[in-house]
Amino acid sequence: MLPSLHRLLLFTARNSVRSYHHYRIKELATSGCKAGDKVNVKGWVKSIRNMKGNLFVDLNDGSTPANFQLVIDKDRNLDTAYGSSVDACGVLVASPKKGQLELQVESLKELGKCPLTEGYPFYPKKSYPPEYVRGHLHLRSRVSSMCSTFRVRHEATRAFAEYLQQDGFVQIHTPVLTSNDCEGAGEAFLVKSLNEQLLAGMAKENVPPEHAYFDRATFLTVSGQLHLEAMAHGLDRVYTFGPTFRAENCKSNIHLSEFYMLELEEAFMDTLEQLAARVEDMLKRVTKTLLDRSESDVRLVRKVTKGSELGEEFAWIEKPFPRLTYDEAIEILRANGDKLKSPVRADEGINKEQELLLVQHCRGPVFVCYWPKELKSFYMRESDRNSHLVDALDLLVPHVGELVGGSVREDCYERLYQKLPNRDVLQWYLELRKFGSVPTAGFGLGFERYLSWVLNVHNIKDVVPFPRWAHNCVM
Repeated sequence: MLPSLHRLLLFTARNSVRSYHHYRIKELATSGCKAGDKVNVKGWVKSIRNMKGNLFVDLNDGSTPANFQLVIDKDRNLDTAYGSSVDACGVLVASPKKGQLELQVESLKELGKCPLTEGYPFYPKKSYPPEYVRGHLHLRSRVSSMCSTFRVRHEATRAFAEYLQQDGFVQIHTPVLTSNDCEGAGEAFLVKSLNEQLLAGMAKENVPPEHAYFDRATFLTVSGQLHLEAMAHGLDRVYTFGPTFRAENCKSNIHLSEFYMLELEEAFMDTLEQLAARVEDMLKRVTKTLLDRSESDVRLVRKVTKGSELGEEFAWIEKPFPRLTYDEAIEILRANGDKLKSPVRADEGINKEQELLLVQHCRGPVFVCYWPKELKSFYMRESDRNSHLVDALDLLVPHVGELVGGSVREDCYERLYQKLPNRDVLQWYLELRKFGSVPTAGFGLGFERYLSWVLNVHNIKDVVPFPRWAHNCVM
C-alpha cells in the first residue's frame, strides 16, 4: 500500500472513532446532548427485549440508577447478552412515546461475555434476598440496589466531610495501630508479625516474643478518640473518619468486626447540651444534602417509587430531637414493660429492644443523657448535678438503636488519675490535663449504622462493600 494512502485510511479510521463523543450515562442528561449527536457509551447489559425489527437493550455503567436504552436494528447483525459488557457507538434519537433520548446503535463491541450457564449467580428479571447476594461479594456491584447503596455511601462520606469543613474542623488521620484499647472492654484485635525470625532478632529482655516488634502489646484501633483529644488540645475542632475494629463474637444485624467511625472532638465545649446540639445539627444538614444529591438512589434502595412521598420518612429533619435523662428513659421502659421481652434493669443499661421502644415512644430520634457512672467509660466527666452520673449521651434512631455515643471528657486531673485504667500506657492522656488543659467534648458515629438508618436497610452487612464479622472474612 502506498504510504500516502495508508496515512489517509489511518486518519479516516481515527477521525471516525473521534466523531463519537464518549459519555457516562449520568452525563447524557446534564451535558446538553440532543437528538442527532453521535455518542459512545459503555456499560453492562441489564436487560434485552427482542421486538419486531429491533433489539432494545438496557445499559448501565454504574454512574446512575437509571438505565439507558440502546436500539439495535436486527439487520445490522449486532448481538449481545444479559450481563455482558459492551462498547456502543451510535446516534441519539428521541423515543417515540416519551421523547427520552436513546441510542440508535451503529456499532457495538462486546468487551466481556457473561455466560449465565457457567455459574453467574444473577439472572435477569429476578430479585434475590440480601443473604443470597451477600454470598457473592465480588459480584455485588452488578446488582442495581447494591450500586445505589454504594453511591449513597460515597455521597454521605462527601456530605459529612463538607459539613465538617464548613464548620472549621481539621481532619486527623488517627493511627490504625495503637497501644491502647480505649474502651478497655477487651474487644481489640492483637497485632503480631508473621515473621518469627524477625521477631526473634528484635527480642528484648522482659518483652514477650509476640510483642517484640513494638516492645509492647499493639492492637487494631477500636476508636481514634483519645488521639483526637490530644489534637483538640491545640487545634480545637478535629475529626477522624476511618476503619475501626472490634473483636466481638456477635451475629446481630448492627455489628461488624471492621466498620467505619466518624469521630469528632471539640475543645472549649463543656456542656452536654452543646454536644447534643452539634450531633443534631450535623445529622440534619448532612441528610438534607444527601437527599438533594442522591434522591433517586435512596428511593431505589428504600423501594419508594417515583411520585410517592419520600419526605414522610425524613420528617425528623424538621423536628427537634427530644432529650431524656437516663432515669426518665428507665421510667418509660418500666411503664411499657408489657411490650418488652427483656426485663428493665437500671444497673445493666439499655439493650437494643429497649432502645427501639424509646424511639417508638418518642416517634423518632431521641437523646438519652446523663448516664450512671458505672455504665460508661473512664474518660467521661463526672456530672456536677450528681456525682453518680457522667455527662454522657446516646442518640437512638429507628430500627438501628444507638447511632451516636458521646460525652464531655473528664478534665479534672485528680479525678482522671483515680479512674485511669492503665497509667503506664495512658500517662500521656493524663498529661493532657496537666499542660494547658481545656474542657473538650466529642462523639463517635457508626457510619454503617447511619447508612442503615437512612436507607432502611436492616442488616448492616449490606451497606459496606466487603463486610467482616465473626467466622467471615471473605476476599
